[in-house]
Amino acid sequence: MNGNFRERVEKLMGQVPLGQVTTYGDLAAFAGQAQAARAIGGIAHFGDIDLPWHRLVNRNGGLASGYHGGREAQAMALRQEGVTCTDFTVDEFQEKRWNPYR
Repeated sequence: MNGNFRERVEKLMGQVPLGQVTTYGDLAAFAGQAQAARAIGGIAHFGDIDLPWHRLVNRNGGLASGYHGGREAQAMALRQEGVTCTDFTVDEFQEKRWNPYR
């Protein structure tokens, strides 16, 4: 992936509001490369630590096992923002799913 894609991804990730989540696929599509969901994982894993990567979930609202500290840490970070999870899946996922075009 080129640097411009990474920059777009990081800019978009910085826009995900408190209390909402986005998916790898959504983020890839919003950044202009809908088929690059897997690349988003790499960007997240090595990306700017000041970005709210805990708000990034899979297409079903599931938490990431590769999140620093594991799914427990991601669930705790989301809970601090009012996003609850059951069995490591975001509750009311569709309502919490961020779309910058709404």
